[in-house]
Amino acid sequence: MSTTISRPPIVAVLGHVDHGKTTLLDFIRKTSLTAKEYGGITQKIGAYEITTNFKDYNTNKITFIDTPGHEAFSLLRARGANVSDIAILIIDAKDSVMPQTVESISHIKSAKTPLIVVINKIDLPEANPEKVKNDLLKYEIIVEGKGGGIPVVLVSAKTGKGVRELLEAILLVATDLNLQYSVESSPRAYIIEAKKDKRGTTVSAIIKDGRLKIGDFIRAEDKKAKIRAMFNDHGTAISEVTPSMPFEFLGFSDLPEVGSVITPESEFAKQAKKSNKNDDQKNIIPQKIDLDALLNPKKKDKKLSLIIRADSQGSLDAISQSLESDINIEVVLKAVGDINKSDIFLAKSTGSIIIGFSTTVSDEANQLAKQEKVIIKTYNIIYDLLDELGEVADLIKEKQQKEKNLKGSAKILASFIIKGEKIYGVKIIKGKINLGDELEIHRAEQLLGKTKLVSLKVRAKSLSEVKKEQEAGMIFSHPLDIHIGDVVKSIL
Repeated sequence: MSTTISRPPIVAVLGHVDHGKTTLLDFIRKTSLTAKEYGGITQKIGAYEITTNFKDYNTNKITFIDTPGHEAFSLLRARGANVSDIAILIIDAKDSVMPQTVESISHIKSAKTPLIVVINKIDLPEANPEKVKNDLLKYEIIVEGKGGGIPVVLVSAKTGKGVRELLEAILLVATDLNLQYSVESSPRAYIIEAKKDKRGTTVSAIIKDGRLKIGDFIRAEDKKAKIRAMFNDHGTAISEVTPSMPFEFLGFSDLPEVGSVITPESEFAKQAKKSNKNDDQKNIIPQKIDLDALLNPKKKDKKLSLIIRADSQGSLDAISQSLESDINIEVVLKAVGDINKSDIFLAKSTGSIIIGFSTTVSDEANQLAKQEKVIIKTYNIIYDLLDELGEVADLIKEKQQKEKNLKGSAKILASFIIKGEKIYGVKIIKGKINLGDELEIHRAEQLLGKTKLVSLKVRAKSLSEVKKEQEAGMIFSHPLDIHIGDVVKSIL
């Protein structure tokens, strides 16, 4: 029987610039029971573990990711490494919700990470926590006291007021999540930073399951290593790590990708197979909107998912209001400003395309979009933007309606001629198809033409109906340029 052990929560801290993230983390670091032993390693490793004096929870430890700006958080998410268990959103009690606060909310929602709202700088005379809580309602962040269940903690990172309550709130949420790992599980860790220094290639990571030790052979995507040395967040040499420990290690010759998953070498084949399957679903960057990519989004609700950037709040409001009535469009993020790397990471993780109105895209963001295969479309005329998005949304609606009315579909496996008649060998992949059905022929989701089923046989026996998983021979009423791999659909 597998033995499970509770593990500390891993916490990412996000928020707008100057809202106090660094000050809060510094206060926690300095006042934690283990802080006195810290050296410069914390800044290198990008994460650290503290020990609290609370006794009534599953654990008394918390691991903080010290480099989780909204951009880094999304990078981890986009690469499949949802390393954080809990997200903390820090908001200035005086300034309230700001642009990067909104971005952070989008990234937290994308990652589906449990959230704690921290209202900071309550020591200031201009502090207005109630305004912050009300402003958050606009972004569907409903905290306790406002009819919601999201915990909210009032703190002063400068004086330390409320910090103890925050740490306890984190442990309470972690207890509700019942974070555990199996002693027998295969190790799984996530790379949060990688660099080259005088020691060679140095990788910072956080382990989520299993155990890793010196001498283990590991892989991270296409790069492999043997762990030669390991260090904890104090900079002390260690021989083994357990979940949720942050650590550094040596062993890779080349820099692995930030956000990539560390698995044992023996599991790489399995991981590679999964990765290849995911690669088949990636979008490509076209000169115009790739309708095929957009008509087959990852989201189950089949909506056109957008990230919108505009040059001004007025433009943004006009675009947003025009799109609000279209139920086939979902806006993940709308903000003023140029398209940046954070937008690319968020688009990658949510399967969205990025729309820019009278904005620019930096060379760095463009290059990243190509690398991550994210679609960016920019416009200078609002009518062009709305027309094109409306057209795509209508096509999505039409396709969704067809899928609801789909009676059955079959894949063309072979074709041959018998007594002058073209016969197609098919396999039913969904529903059922009947003799006499009006059919559509599709190739790569594009409609090639329509025809009618005039002959249906299984092993030379004529039938009136075939169902899922059956193979059959079909003859159509008039010839079409049908290829092996095409799909036949019967629409009600």
